[in-house]
Amino acid sequence: MLVVTTENVPGFRVKDVKGQVFGVVVRSRGLAGNLMAGLRSIVGGEITEYTALLEEARRHAVDRMVKNAHSMQANAIVMMRFDSAEMGQTMSEIVAYGTAVVIEPAH
Repeated sequence: MLVVTTENVPGFRVKDVKGQVFGVVVRSRGLAGNLMAGLRSIVGGEITEYTALLEEARRHAVDRMVKNAHSMQANAIVMMRFDSAEMGQTMSEIVAYGTAVVIEPAH
């Protein structure tokens, strides 16, 4: 499945718009991860525990969005975006969303 952040795909035209698609993931860092991240925040720099958590959450959100688009018989997602929010002090919500479409080569 082609996933792009642009409105159009060069060399293709949108044949059908299936609708909005999204994938949502809520992740919580375990107690040990929060402790390590807290200690790292004292000295500054990247908090690799949270970076890894968010990278994995984004991948899962995109996978869920693509699965949603497949169920709508789409072959591409355009205008893909991410959104995120904190839930409490230990959880992060990641949403991948876009528009599911059917594209075909432009003639």
